Parts: sequence; C-alpha cells; structure tokens
Amino acid sequence: MSTSAAVIAFFVAIVMIGMSDFCLAYNVPTNNNNNNISRQRRNILKTGLTWIAGSTSSVIATTAILSSNTAEAATLAGTTKSAQPVPTSQAATSAGRKGCKTTTDPSRTVVTCRGELLESNKEDRLSSISATANGVSTSAVKNPSRYSPPWKYPGNVDGGVAWLSLVKAVNSVPGATIVKLTDTYIHATVPTEIPPMGFLSSADDDPAALDDLEFVLRSDDNLVLYRSASRTSVFVYPLTQPVSDRNTNLNRLERIREKLDWILTGVR
Repeated sequence: MSTSAAVIAFFVAIVMIGMSDFCLAYNVPTNNNNNNISRQRRNILKTGLTWIAGSTSSVIATTAILSSNTAEAATLAGTTKSAQPVPTSQAATSAGRKGCKTTTDPSRTVVTCRGELLESNKEDRLSSISATANGVSTSAVKNPSRYSPPWKYPGNVDGGVAWLSLVKAVNSVPGATIVKLTDTYIHATVPTEIPPMGFLSSADDDPAALDDLEFVLRSDDNLVLYRSASRTSVFVYPLTQPVSDRNTNLNRLERIREKLDWILTGVR
C-alpha cells in the first residue's frame, strides 16, 4: 500500500467510525438488530483503522529509511570522488617545472622535479625558478621574486683562480656534495633545510629532500652565473603556493659570495 492510499483510507475510516458513534450516542432510531450491527461494524472499523495506522507508519518509516540511505550513499559517492588523487600530468602545482613527480593526499601535495639542471636545458643555460618552486637564479629575469644578479669577481684575478676559489667555498658548505665539476660548471647538492626533510618524506634520507646548486663561469666578463633551488615543493591544503624555504637558498649563496668577497653586478 502506498503512503497516499493509506492516508486516504485512514481518513475514510475516521469518518465512518464518527457516524457510527453519533448514532449510538444520540439514540438515532434503529432496531436492536441494526444497533448490534452498528456496534459490530464499529468494532471492525476500529480494528481496520488500527491496521491502517500501523501500515501508514511502516510505509512512512520505510520511506524515511530509504531516503536516508540514498542520501548517505550519495554523500559517500561524493566523498570517494573528491578523494581521488590529482593526476600528475595535470597538477597545477608543477606548472613551469620539468621532470616532475607529484604525490598527493587529503592534506598536502608534494612535487619533486629533477629535470631542471643545465644538462636538461635545451637552451644550454641555467633554468629559471618557477613560482611553484623555492630558490633563486640569475636566469629568473621574468620572475623578480626569484631573481638574483650575477656575481662579479675582481678584474685582476684570473678566471681559473677565481673558479678554484669558488669550488673551495662550495665544498665548505655544511652537507654539500659536488656532483659534477668542469672548468666552467659546478653542480652540487645540499640537504634541504626548510621544510624539514621529515616533512617532505617519511624517510629522512630521501634523496628528493635536496637543494641543487649550479654555477657557470663566464671568464670573458669576469662573471659567475648561479642557480639554487629545492628539488621538492610542498603544498599544504588549501594553499596554492609552496611552503616557503624562508630564503635558505638565497642566504646560502650569500654566505658563499661574502666568503669570496665578490660583488653583485648592478649593485653599488
């Protein structure tokens, strides 16, 4: 029985019982047989009414349960859908970066990029720094917040001598490891300071938790170009900018430059 049919039957039964009660209460003329029949009908109708009321309650309760289950199922379906990982190839957090791997969970997104070194750059120049990465570069001329001017060593110092001084200064940086060294190029790695390595990965020795330092010698101009960038960026929901390195990349480079007593070009 549908809910609407049960409700209609319920009200019809009330009307019929009311008429029967009226006849009995006000002694509407009837013979004894009719009077007994009225009482019997009244009892039958009361029994039917009880059944109808029970059926109506059951139908209403069942409808409520079905509606609740449907809503719950829809909520669960929506939750499952929203919890799907962001596809790596479409992750906006890696925009402007190369050779990246993206992992995500409900609280954060971690982007690790290894394709931004000089050897991976088709233009044979140091890469810029994306707005979704932490670091500084002499090539980031289109991103002022990530740009730092080249270093200039004294004009009376031979380029080879200046280069060896730089190699020595880089080796003195705590935790630094020179990965590649030529007469005009240095690639070194340094453990990332901020965010802490434990925040980047469950393993404190994760090789992704490194900063890449690169230097290029331009002896004709007495200049050194450089780039220092964190391989890994962390985005904490709902932020769209990476957790800041608090200028650790820039400050590390400044300590190296000050040790060499070189100057920033364009700065007097």
